[in-house]
Amino acid sequence: MEEDKRVSSELPAPAHSRKDNRVQRLIRRLVTKVSTKEGLIGEYNYSYLFTPRIPFITKTPTEPPFFGLHDRMPVLLGFLLGLQHALSMLAGIVSPPIIISASANLSVEMQQYLVSASLIASGILSTVQITRFHIWRTKYNLGTGLLSVVGTSFATITLVSAVFPQMYSNGYCPTADDGTKLPCPDGYGAILGTAAVCGLLEILMSFIPPKYLQKLFPPVVTGPVVLLIGLHLVESGFKDWAGGSGDCSARPESGLYAMCPTVNAPHPLPWGSAEFIGLGFLVFVTIVICELWGAPIMKSCAVIVGLIVGSIVAAGVGYFDSSSIDLAPGITFTWVKTFRLSVYGPAVLPMLSVYITCAMEAIGDITATCEVSKQEVDGPMYDSRIQGGVLADGCNSIIAALMTMTPMSTFAQNNGVIALTKCANRTAGYWCCFFLVLMGVVAKFAAALVAIPKAVLGGMTTFLFASVVVSGIKIITTIPFTRKDRFVLTCSLLFGLGATLVPDWFSYVFTYNGGNHALRGLLDAVQIVMETGYTIAGIVGVIINSILSEPESSTTAPYECDIPHEEYSITENKNVSH
Repeated sequence: MEEDKRVSSELPAPAHSRKDNRVQRLIRRLVTKVSTKEGLIGEYNYSYLFTPRIPFITKTPTEPPFFGLHDRMPVLLGFLLGLQHALSMLAGIVSPPIIISASANLSVEMQQYLVSASLIASGILSTVQITRFHIWRTKYNLGTGLLSVVGTSFATITLVSAVFPQMYSNGYCPTADDGTKLPCPDGYGAILGTAAVCGLLEILMSFIPPKYLQKLFPPVVTGPVVLLIGLHLVESGFKDWAGGSGDCSARPESGLYAMCPTVNAPHPLPWGSAEFIGLGFLVFVTIVICELWGAPIMKSCAVIVGLIVGSIVAAGVGYFDSSSIDLAPGITFTWVKTFRLSVYGPAVLPMLSVYITCAMEAIGDITATCEVSKQEVDGPMYDSRIQGGVLADGCNSIIAALMTMTPMSTFAQNNGVIALTKCANRTAGYWCCFFLVLMGVVAKFAAALVAIPKAVLGGMTTFLFASVVVSGIKIITTIPFTRKDRFVLTCSLLFGLGATLVPDWFSYVFTYNGGNHALRGLLDAVQIVMETGYTIAGIVGVIINSILSEPESSTTAPYECDIPHEEYSITENKNVSH
C-alpha cells in the first residue's frame, strides 16, 4: 500500500489539476497585490513623477529603477503610468477623427461619436499589440509583446483631404443648390470599406522578412514620405490655428462661413484674427513651459496640458459652446452610429500607400520600443516582434474599419514616456488601454473635445504635426547621403513637394467627360495619386531607388558645380577636356 502511494505521488498531475494549481496561484497573486503595501504602492519614488524642474530651486530627485516587460509592478504605479501613457497619446488619437469628419462635413453628433470610437478602438486594439498571440501551428505571432500602443493613423488625414473634394466635385457626395457641401456619411463609409480591403496588403507584408522590407523601402524612401505627410498636416493645423481649415479660411464676404468657424459660433471672428492667433499661441507657450520646467508626468503630457490651458482661457472669454456637450449622451460605444461600407476605386492606390507607410513606421517604432525597453534589436526574437507588430497593425486596421474607424498604426510618442519614466512594463500598457476605453465610453468627454475652439485645437495639432515632420527628417538623417541617396531624394521630393505646395497641379490633365464610369474612376485614381504628395514621392522613390545602382566611389550630388567633368564624359578617354 505504501509502495502504491509512493508510485502514485511520483506520477505527473492530471491536466485539470495543473490548471487548478495555476488558477490558485493567480488568485493568491491578486490577493497579495491588493492586500499588501508592496503590492499596492511598492518602493517607487513617486516624487520623481510629480516634481517640477525649477532651476536653482528644485533638487533633482533620484531616478526610479527600471521596470522590464515582466517585472512585478505596484498597482498604484501601473495606474499612474497607464494614465500618463493614455494622456500622452490622447491628442494623437482624437485629432484624426475630428479633422476627417470635418472634411466629410459630418454633424457635431457624428463627430462626437467618431472621437469616442477612436478612443475605444485604440484601447481595445492596443491590447493585441501588447499581449502577443502565437498563431497555432505556425512560427508566426500576432502582436509585439512590448508596451506598443496603436492609434488612428495621421496618414489617412492627407488621403481624405484629397479624396473628399473629388467626391463632392463628381457628385458622390451631395451639394446644396447654393454650393454648400452637405454631410457625406456614405463617403466616409467608402473610406472605411476601402481601408478594410486594402488592409490585406499590410497583413501580407508582415510575412516578408524585415530585412527585405527595409531593402525595398529604405529610409531614403520612407523618410520623404513621412516628411511630406507632416508638411501637409501642418498646413491644415496652421489654418485651424488662424480660425479654421474649412470654407471660412477663404474669408468670404457673406454667407455661413463669413466668420470662423461659422457665423453661428458663440464668438465668431474673421479668419486670421489676432484673437485666434493668440489662443493658439497660448497653447504653444504652455507646451514649451511644460517641457522646460514641468515634472516628468507633465512633460510627456505637455500637449494635453496646453490644450487644457487654452480651452480654459477660451471658455473664460466666451469662445465655447456647451450646448453640444449638454445634449451628448452619458455613455456610448462603437456601432451606435454606422456607415454604409463600400469601396471607392480612386482611393485604392492612395490607401495602399497609407498601409505601406504604416508598415514602415511600425518597423521603426517597434525597433525604438525594443531599444528603450532593453530588448534585443537584432536576431530571431526581434524579427518575430517586427513580424507580429506589422501583422497586428494590418489586422487592427481591418477591425478598426469594422468599428467605424480609419486605419490604425503603432504610436511612437509612448517610447518617450518609457524612456522618461524608466518603465517598459506591460502592466502600464494594459492600464493605458483601460483608460482609453473609459474615455471613449464616457460620451461627454468626447463632446468636450469636439467643442474645443478651432484656434485652440490648431495650436495643439500644429505642434503634433510638426513632430511628424521632424520624424521624417530624423529618418532621412540616418542615410549616408551617397550620390545615389541624394539623387533619389531629389527625384522623390521634386514631385512630393510640388504636389504638396500646388495640390491642383494635375487637375486639368484629363479632359474625359464621357459615360464610361470605369475609365472615369481610373482617371480619378491617377489624379489623386499625382496630387497626393507623399504617395507620388513614395512611388517615385521606390522606382528610382530600385533601378539606380550605387556608383563605385562618389558622394557628390549631381547638382553641385564641383563635379569633375570626366564623370560625365561620353567618350572612353577619361582625361578628355570640355
